[in-house]
Amino acid sequence: MPQTSILVIEDEPLIRMAVADDLRDAGFHTLEAANAEDALEILAAEASIAAIFTDIDLRGKVDGLKLAWTVQDRWPAVKIIITSGKRRIERTEAPDSSLFFPKPYTHQAVIEAIRRVIS
Repeated sequence: MPQTSILVIEDEPLIRMAVADDLRDAGFHTLEAANAEDALEILAAEASIAAIFTDIDLRGKVDGLKLAWTVQDRWPAVKIIITSGKRRIERTEAPDSSLFFPKPYTHQAVIEAIRRVIS
């Protein structure tokens, strides 16, 4: 059985690597992107991605919320988890099926949420 792939999108390298490592330790195949543009390229190339975990405040032209809406439109089966330490979002700002995790979060809570949404 192939591993479930999770794409972590975070522009802070240490945070991205820590989350990705914990997801790997939990048994997920994990891909990483530093911005929305890279994330979209990875999503287009990797059919095995079941969920994304994205920060809102990404460097580049597209933030994590715009990325979430794009993912919902192009890949409706991909589950979306959004995080931010700088802002809280209204339910209407994000796709209906997405989850929001304010920073700081525990990696265990993120892992459990991913398991829940992809099951």
